[in-house]
Amino acid sequence: MKKLYRYITKSFLGTFVLTFFIVVFIWVMQFVWLYVDDLVGKGLEFKIIAELLFYTSITAIPMSLPLALLLALLMCFGNLGEHYELVAMKASGISMWRSMRPLLYFSLMLSVMAFFISNSLIPIATLKWRTLLTDVQRQKLAFNIKEGVFYKDIENYVIYVDKKGKDGSHIYGVKIYDHTDHTGNTKIISADSGYMTMSPNQRNIIFTLYNGFNYTDITTDNYKDTRPFERMSFKQEQIKFSLASFDMTRSSEDMYKSYQQMMNIRQLSQSLDSLERRFDNKQENFTQGFERRWANYNSLSLPEPRTDTMMTNTSHLLRWPLLDNYEGEQRTALVNMAMSTAQNAKDNVAFNKVDLGSQTENINKHRKEWHKKFTLSIACIIFFFIGAPLGSIIRKGGLGLPVVISVVFFIIYHLISTICERMAVFGDLNMFLGVWLSSLVLMPVGLFFTFKATTDAALFDGDSWKKFFQRLFKRHKAPELSVPEP
Repeated sequence: MKKLYRYITKSFLGTFVLTFFIVVFIWVMQFVWLYVDDLVGKGLEFKIIAELLFYTSITAIPMSLPLALLLALLMCFGNLGEHYELVAMKASGISMWRSMRPLLYFSLMLSVMAFFISNSLIPIATLKWRTLLTDVQRQKLAFNIKEGVFYKDIENYVIYVDKKGKDGSHIYGVKIYDHTDHTGNTKIISADSGYMTMSPNQRNIIFTLYNGFNYTDITTDNYKDTRPFERMSFKQEQIKFSLASFDMTRSSEDMYKSYQQMMNIRQLSQSLDSLERRFDNKQENFTQGFERRWANYNSLSLPEPRTDTMMTNTSHLLRWPLLDNYEGEQRTALVNMAMSTAQNAKDNVAFNKVDLGSQTENINKHRKEWHKKFTLSIACIIFFFIGAPLGSIIRKGGLGLPVVISVVFFIIYHLISTICERMAVFGDLNMFLGVWLSSLVLMPVGLFFTFKATTDAALFDGDSWKKFFQRLFKRHKAPELSVPEP
């Protein structure tokens, strides 16, 4: 048995490692295509790009691990069934369940490892990925002046080049607008030609200009009246521009640490406790404040009603606050006060409704992330009970049918998870049900496939299903009545 288990495990591990890295590579390529505009043309160092792709590959593990496990199990047991190795095992008295045992142990260990990955590794990688991606998105494009376009990426300068040489360094029809004094277009440099070179330390770009003029509007106290103007010609002039603004600055990770995706279970529990206490206090303060305002409104001193309507009977005591008991100005004041009070109460209710709704959504997001720390582990077990028995049933190896089946099941799992989780966050579905519904749907499917595989049931045999329905309809068919002969 040890040799058999070693053979099955060896056949599975190679396929699993290969499929896992293929799936991770696909997710990373999807990220590259999604953010290609933020990566290209900014002169990023290879180290920065490699670091970003590394963190991206780690954040792709929750999506890649279950799919790779399902595909590897389908291919492994499909190959064993296609080459009649499973038939040989059964003929030797080894049941399907015993042949699945080593990979079940592997899946259980993988699910435990997946929990630690979700709880410890994924939050750190997500935090670093999000921070680094934000820095990359803020990074300016590399220095690249285009013909006939005003270039504004160098701080306090606007550069215009009418034409560039074929080598990309020589420039013609140059205009440089100097805004270092923050007084508008008061300093302009114009030149017929020139060329651009980088400084030896690559920190500055040097413009060497030929045959031009320096135009300056002198801004004195009464310059708007006298309009003093200065023009200086030159045959050659050098201007150095600093490229410090093109350097990538690394932001602090503290600005994203409060996001629920960057927390482990302990941090999520602490944050949830604080958020729920804050929500309860907010709700209690709103209720008490509303009651206090209502008591204040009841204690307001109203103007005395008209004396000519004063009555001593009970009906007057009930009617005295009515508007018809007051004069015109008093009546207008009462109406305005009532409308202002009602509007303030309405605005207060609307504001607190939005605020409490936002806090509820934030709490639900934290609860969702808390549950999702366990879903990856359970998904590994569920996909084992789907992949291993289904591979032995279809008996097809390779990358054909197993890929199609694994992708279909993974899409079903992912769609149910995404839709139900969003419904749970917005309060349309219970949080536990929203996060775990995909697992609750696919677990019976996996157990059904396992039962069919271990009992040698012909799941995809058309004749067996035909006989099943024939027996089913025959069982429900009404019996024929025998008519006695006369």
